[in-house]
Amino acid sequence: MVLFFAVAGLSCAWLMIKGTAPFMPNTVTRDALLHGDITHRFAKTLSDAAVPREAASLERATSWLLLGDLGPRVRQGCPGWLFLTDELRLNPAADANARAKADAVFTLQQALAQRGIKLVVAVVPDKSRIAAAQLCGLTRPASLAPRIAHWLMVLNAAGVTAVDLTPTLQPLGDAAYLRTDTHWSEAGARAAAERVAQAVLGVGFAPSPQQAFELKPQPPALRPGDLVHLAGIDGLPLSLQPQPETVAATQVSSTAQASGDNVDDLFGDAQLPNTALIGTSFSHNSNFLGFLEHALNAPVGSFAKDGGEFSGAAKAYFDSPAFTQTPPGLIVWEIPERDLQTPYDGEAKLR
Repeated sequence: MVLFFAVAGLSCAWLMIKGTAPFMPNTVTRDALLHGDITHRFAKTLSDAAVPREAASLERATSWLLLGDLGPRVRQGCPGWLFLTDELRLNPAADANARAKADAVFTLQQALAQRGIKLVVAVVPDKSRIAAAQLCGLTRPASLAPRIAHWLMVLNAAGVTAVDLTPTLQPLGDAAYLRTDTHWSEAGARAAAERVAQAVLGVGFAPSPQQAFELKPQPPALRPGDLVHLAGIDGLPLSLQPQPETVAATQVSSTAQASGDNVDDLFGDAQLPNTALIGTSFSHNSNFLGFLEHALNAPVGSFAKDGGEFSGAAKAYFDSPAFTQTPPGLIVWEIPERDLQTPYDGEAKLR
């Protein structure tokens, strides 16, 4: 044990001496210091040293093979079905957090409206809600059942166009989500995209430039699950991992040049999409963006952010030249249900 700690300490020291790992952020704020963000970042960076990284991988593989344990972030339901524990957790001050986020969306919608920009919010239900039949021994708290409905009731009462994708995905059942991944399947993504497109057109918005898109199925191929990676067992042979998933992906491609309204448009602004998409990794997975473009018959600018949770993509987009210099006519904001009741940092706003 002493030898192991000595080698691990030397490994961490070497990582620090090399100076290639960003231990400290570019800007250190008082809030980051008080909330432990600096020490958390430091510890996370040190964990990427060779010895700690390999030791962690060995521990995760051993725990899975001997105990069926997938770590603190992942749980196995029925055989082959993995779920993110964030979906099953009760958040402290859940109601206050949800209300703060609803207020933030309403405030943002008002600010966008003053600039002539429409907003459509789409809430993605938890995998554990839609594929509940695959939970087996896992328990989803009953108090989470009305979570989406209550949140959207507040938004709709305030005049915000908000869509609950639960009724759209429920008829698909288990087929709406991937087994070893937290995200929806292509069937779920396409159904959700078509429902969002209905909401966009329902507010009287005309996406442009009009353009046709072709959907072409591809041969089935192995699709690694992000929950297998999150559990830290993706380094094991496939035969020792939860049953791998094979998916026939769809290739989405435009079939014609977009038609601009102004042939004399010197800088090509008429060819830029007037619809923008912000959100999380759901927007990047299973061709959701392509299916949305296909349903709208128009390209969509994607500014979603993997791991952005509730407001990460919104903050990055509203601070970017893409928004300030070429603002859209409508924004689709995709929000996962599991982020509705987590603490809010107050950053989803216009400057």
